[in-house]
Amino acid sequence: MSATAADRTAAEPTPVAERGATRIADKVVAKIAAQAAREAIAPLPPGAARPHATVSVRPHGSGAARGEDGPVGTARVRVSLELAYPADIGARCAAVRRRVTERVNSLVNMTVPEVVVQVERLHHVAAPGEAHGRTS
Repeated sequence: MSATAADRTAAEPTPVAERGATRIADKVVAKIAAQAAREAIAPLPPGAARPHATVSVRPHGSGAARGEDGPVGTARVRVSLELAYPADIGARCAAVRRRVTERVNSLVNMTVPEVVVQVERLHHVAAPGEAHGRTS
């Protein structure tokens, strides 16, 4: 043990500079974002692919984590998904952006300044009693 560590009492927290750094992989944040998108649009339309996300993560400062004192980094998220139609597409996309921002922030303590939602396909969901088939 170093002299400074020996001098410290058990009740005194370790200074931020001595705690180390936290690095969260882009792949982990992407999985959280995709799951959050699924939660926001549940249930998925029949035959729809599950949402997937790509993420670009930047640590705050010069690579040092802030941990409890502040966000660990910034994540820019792009979510691709398929939606049921007819529906309010703008409202569904806004719900996805909100949910992704909340979940990433709460689970990995990252700020999310941008969530781009890309709707790749719309799935027509027939109303009960409506004929199934092609629509023009």
